[in-house]
Amino acid sequence: MDSRPNEAAGTPVDVRQWAVSLFDTLREQSFDGIGISRESYGPSETRGMETLAQAAHAFGLEIATDAAANIIVTLPGQDRNAPAIACGSHIDSVPQGGNFDGAAGVVAGLMALVRAKQEGPVPPRDIKVFMLRGEESAWFGRAYVGSSAMFGVFDPKDLDLRNRNTDRPLRDYMAEAGADVERIAAGEKLIARDELACFFELHIEQGPVMIARKVPVGLVTGIRGNIRHPKVVCKGEAAHAGAVPRWLRHDAVFAMSELVTRLDQHWISLMEQGEDLVLTLGIVGTNPAEHAMSRVPGEIGFSLEFRSQAESTLQFFGEIIEEEMANVGRTRGVSFDLGPAMPTAPAKTDPALVDLLAVQCEKAGIRYERLPSGAGHDAAVFANAGIPTAMIFVRNDHGSHNPNEAMDFDDFFMGAEVLYKALMNAPEALP
Repeated sequence: MDSRPNEAAGTPVDVRQWAVSLFDTLREQSFDGIGISRESYGPSETRGMETLAQAAHAFGLEIATDAAANIIVTLPGQDRNAPAIACGSHIDSVPQGGNFDGAAGVVAGLMALVRAKQEGPVPPRDIKVFMLRGEESAWFGRAYVGSSAMFGVFDPKDLDLRNRNTDRPLRDYMAEAGADVERIAAGEKLIARDELACFFELHIEQGPVMIARKVPVGLVTGIRGNIRHPKVVCKGEAAHAGAVPRWLRHDAVFAMSELVTRLDQHWISLMEQGEDLVLTLGIVGTNPAEHAMSRVPGEIGFSLEFRSQAESTLQFFGEIIEEEMANVGRTRGVSFDLGPAMPTAPAKTDPALVDLLAVQCEKAGIRYERLPSGAGHDAAVFANAGIPTAMIFVRNDHGSHNPNEAMDFDDFFMGAEVLYKALMNAPEALP
C-alpha cells in the first residue's frame, strides 16, 4: 500500500477510498480461511501494523515505535512542545475474528491525519494516532498489553503468560516484535502523562444496541472494568459411574454446575437492584486424557470473568463467588481454586469531550446516542492514567469477536467525520 504517486502529483487522495483499500489489504493479509486472525505480538499483528505505518509514511507523516512495540503516527503541529491531541486503537484480533474490531479506530485516525495534512493549515499542536499492541486477551489471557506497558502499569508476572497455541511465553513474543522487555518488566513509563492533552478511540460497537435502535454513531459514557480468572479448577474425586451412589459422589462437574446456578441467581438479584453486571464462563472442560462416559469426573477447569461499570460491584461480586465456592465445596465434597485474578478497573469518559463529540454529531446532522461500553478498550487505560478520554462507537451488525462483523462503511465514515472534527476542535473542550 503506497500513496506516494498521488502525493507526488499534488492530487489530493480520496481518503474514503484509501481507507477501504486499507481494510481490504488487512483482510487479505490476515484471512485464516474462516475469519481474521491477527495474533497479539505475533507476525500477523506486526504485518498489519507495518502495512498501515507504510501507508501513513507515504503522506509524509512521522512514524515512531515505542519500547512496547506500539507504533505512533504523528502529524506535526506548530507547537511541538504542547501536549498532543491523540487517538488510536488496536490491530490484533481474536482467533477467527472480524476485520474491523480495533482496526477501524486506527484507520479512522489515519484518515483524519491525511485529511488534515491535505486540507491544512498546520494544526496548533501535534496530532497522534496510536497503533496499540495486544489489546485482545484471547491469545495470552491478558488484555491491553501494549497500552498498559506504555503507561508503566503492566504486571511483569504476566510476561510469563503462555500463548494459547504454542505455549511460548509472552515475553518471547514481545521481544521478537521489537519490544524492550527489560524496561517493561521494570515498570518504566514509556510516555509521560503531560505529553497527551486527550485521547479519542473510535471502535465498532460489539453488541446489538445500536443496530436495534437504528443509531449509526454512539458516544460512550463509561467502560466496564472486569475481573478475570483464566484457570479456575474444581477438584472432586474420580469414580466408577455405575458403582458409586449419589450420596457418596464428589462430582466436579455437578459441583461446577451448582456453582454456576447459584451465581446466576445472584446476578439476577443484583440486576433487579439496578446494579450493572455481566458474568461469563467462556472455557469449560474436563481433562481429555481422563474423561469418559463411565467415569465420574474428579476435576474440571473453567474460566470465569465478570464485568461492571462500578468497582464496588466488582468487589462485592468477587466476595459472593468465594462464598458460594465454599458453600458448594462443603455440600459436594469438592474444592475450588480460583487461580490468579486479572483485574481491569472501570473507566469514565470525560464529559467535556463527550459533549464535544455530541456537538460535532449535531453540526453534521448525524444521529447519535450516549451509551456505556460493555466491552473493554485501550481507552480505559488512557482514562485511568488521568488523560481526558472519549470514545466513538460505530454501528456494527452481528456483534464482534466473530468473522461476521458487518460494519457499514457509510456508518464508519460518519464516525470518522466526528473523530476528525473532534481532533481539530479538541483544544476548545480542554481546560
